[in-house]
Amino acid sequence: MTLPQIITIDGPAASGKSTLGKNLADWLGYLYFDTGVMYRAVTWAALRAGIPLEFETEVTKLAETIDIDVCPPSQNDGRAYDVLADGEDITWDIRRPEVDGGVSQVSAYPGVRQALTAQQRRIGLRGKVVMVGRDIGTVVLPEADLKIYLNASVDERARRRYKELCDRGVQVSLAAIRENLMARDRIDSTRQVAPLRPAPDATILDSDHLDASQTLEAAKNLVKRFQ
Repeated sequence: MTLPQIITIDGPAASGKSTLGKNLADWLGYLYFDTGVMYRAVTWAALRAGIPLEFETEVTKLAETIDIDVCPPSQNDGRAYDVLADGEDITWDIRRPEVDGGVSQVSAYPGVRQALTAQQRRIGLRGKVVMVGRDIGTVVLPEADLKIYLNASVDERARRRYKELCDRGVQVSLAAIRENLMARDRIDSTRQVAPLRPAPDATILDSDHLDASQTLEAAKNLVKRFQ
């Protein structure tokens, strides 16, 4: 079987992209790379440094200078990888609600995207990669062999994110998460640079009524078409 060497998975927040990407990469023996962690790391760093997220120039400078690395997991605490910012482990810090609320604004800045996209593309072009994000199939790797757009309703995505945060002991309301996701959808889909949308040649998967194993099986069937 001839396998697709570059696979992209795009979609809105909490649609299950990360779970699918990790599971599919494990099945194939490929690198799993969730590009969203880079934007989350910049958002987290700006918040910790006290830089208002609306200060585009300062946030962009931060994105150009921060050293972000993604490595295999060093701890058995449910993480799919380690995320390091200037050597500091921020894997779970970047999943906090305040980062959720700011990452779409930060990722909309052209300078931030330019600073991070080149690195993402270099990694992807090595091949044998499952790369997850919001503009991978449209901007970062438009030449990808297989492009998947994973979608789910905002209610289902809110329920998933609420459970994830509760399982980690984070106190937040389901209504607040739903509002946050709707706001992120608006920002992601209407930004001038690399808006969230399916690539013209992407296969759209709706995961509303699929669990993680069923979504993986659907993606596997897409891979198996490359025979």
